[in-house]
Amino acid sequence: MRITKRTNIAVRLLMYCALNEGRLVTKSEIAARCNISENHLAQVVNQLSQLGFLKTQRGRNGGLALGRAAADICIGDVFRQVEGGLPMVECFADVDNTCPLVEACRLRDALTRAGEAFYGALDGISLESLTCDNIDLQRILSPLSCPSPAKTPA
Repeated sequence: MRITKRTNIAVRLLMYCALNEGRLVTKSEIAARCNISENHLAQVVNQLSQLGFLKTQRGRNGGLALGRAAADICIGDVFRQVEGGLPMVECFADVDNTCPLVEACRLRDALTRAGEAFYGALDGISLESLTCDNIDLQRILSPLSCPSPAKTPA
């Protein structure tokens, strides 16, 4: 199974926000620390805020923060919602399916079970479990220069 770039960015972004809880972080700060283009990051920020994983605050002292506690963010949910139901293979798509083997294919059932197992494994992982007491991750994602703390959006 291949994870999209968007989901990869989403998880890095959420981990960064979790490690910087209590202050607003900026897109440029995240882009620099997580090696993400600001253009791609902006699209993911928009999606995660619409899904309630992030809160955003505009303006001079604006930034981003988690939309809920890290312990309440299930990585399986993040993957499912960011991936948006993208079909694993062509035959899972209702539209654009040109595979002539669909009616007789036994692989399709196996791939369905594999996808369910994949998400099932991620359902047991919270954002907090990825970041809490993870000293190496904290070192990698520590801000280059920590701006003065701003209020977290309500």
